[in-house]
Amino acid sequence: MLLEVEDVHVHYGKIAAIRGLSIEVGAGEIVTLIGANGAGKTTTLKTISGLRPLSRGRIRFDGRDISRMPGHKRVLAGIGQSPEGRGVFPGMTVADNLAMGAYARRGDGSKELAEVYELFPRLAERKGQMGGTMSGGEQQMLAIGRALMARPKVLLLDEPSMGLAPMLVQQIFSIIEEINRRGTTVLLVEQNAAQALQIAHRAYVLETGRIVKSAPAADLLDDPQVRAAYLGGGTDVTETERPGEA
Repeated sequence: MLLEVEDVHVHYGKIAAIRGLSIEVGAGEIVTLIGANGAGKTTTLKTISGLRPLSRGRIRFDGRDISRMPGHKRVLAGIGQSPEGRGVFPGMTVADNLAMGAYARRGDGSKELAEVYELFPRLAERKGQMGGTMSGGEQQMLAIGRALMARPKVLLLDEPSMGLAPMLVQQIFSIIEEINRRGTTVLLVEQNAAQALQIAHRAYVLETGRIVKSAPAADLLDDPQVRAAYLGGGTDVTETERPGEA
């Protein structure tokens, strides 16, 4: 397995956000985490990328234990992240935002830049524009492109469709599939569970910091409990069960 998260616990003070979580992501896969608001999806990605320390457990990446490795070294090891809320640098141009994605790597990054502009022609058209003046969809493209500049082996995507119009959502998910076809493994957190399950190979359902179900994504699309809780497939879905941001 490329990425193995084994019995990981994460706390915010005395509050347990992740409780004994274990997931695996194989090279070449798209794996998605789905769950309701507050389930711990974003915390899981932050823990993998080194932004949150784990209290217990182990994370292995590409055969190495990275549980205590600093975040910037995880980037060099091959973990890239496009964060929730995009996090573009508003006062920097598109080109400079992308350059920041490759700051820790050696070389000029020209090959990666060309690939990002190929995936996102809009960014090439607006490379001199300030990131803060772009639309939400353009900023999402920029955030993903910036993560790709580090040439990651696995790309962590946190809510890439948040706040986007349906047509842009389709475009972003098509690009995620293309990124995967080009050889990048993807771990996806997404409030649009139906869309995520349609492109993923495998999926995990996260509830209050624990994995409660895992299966091929196509199987979860047809799972009555999953449909009722996350896909709008039942009439007994309570407000707390509706999907949202982690």
